[in-house]
Amino acid sequence: MTENATDTTNETQKTENRNTENQNAEIPEPQPGSQSGPRTEAQPEAKSASNPEPEAFPREAARTAGAAGAAKGGEMPEIAGEATSTAVAETLGGLREENERLRAERDALLERLARLQAEFDNARKREQRERADYRAFAVADAVEQFLPVLDNFQLALNAKGTAEQLRTGVELIAKQMDEVLRTLNVTPVETAGQPFDPRVHEALESVERTDLPDHQVIDEIRRGYRIKDRLLRPALVRISVNPNLSEA
Repeated sequence: MTENATDTTNETQKTENRNTENQNAEIPEPQPGSQSGPRTEAQPEAKSASNPEPEAFPREAARTAGAAGAAKGGEMPEIAGEATSTAVAETLGGLREENERLRAERDALLERLARLQAEFDNARKREQRERADYRAFAVADAVEQFLPVLDNFQLALNAKGTAEQLRTGVELIAKQMDEVLRTLNVTPVETAGQPFDPRVHEALESVERTDLPDHQVIDEIRRGYRIKDRLLRPALVRISVNPNLSEA
């Protein structure tokens, strides 16, 4: 019986010691600056220590969010950098393609310009050559028609006849010359008996004549010619000056 009582006492003492240790472990150590003194309500303190205050949750959430944000922030610059590099590469590729297209268009335009310049130069040279050929053909045609006249002059110079015969021969040659000129559409300017026309006449001398109208061509000193409507040279003439009509 004594042994059983002793065992019971030891078990009770051990149980009390464990409870005391648990209570001491659950009671938080006082913080510096806090009020000292025994706490009468140990159970509420233990509950408060086991269950953290509501303010601890926002702090922990903030730390967790900060860590997650830091992790995301490290990833976002990498993603943004990759997107920027891709956009820059695409822009550079587009600029290169545009540059190549513009360069090809420029080369095509330069080639076309060179071809047009060559064609223009060839056309200009061809036109000048054709004009020179036409002029040469026209001169040759005119000279060919005057060759018989020149032959007749040579025959007249070699003729052994009288002055009257020589004069008759020269008159025939002059008529032949007029005929050649008419063939070339060259006609003489009318002078004698015509009113003075400064467009086709050139007054070399004026003579007072009361029996003739004022500024009338008296005679011709040098014949003038025109080809169609174009004046080749004006005719040199003498004109009359009537004092009576001039004073009136």
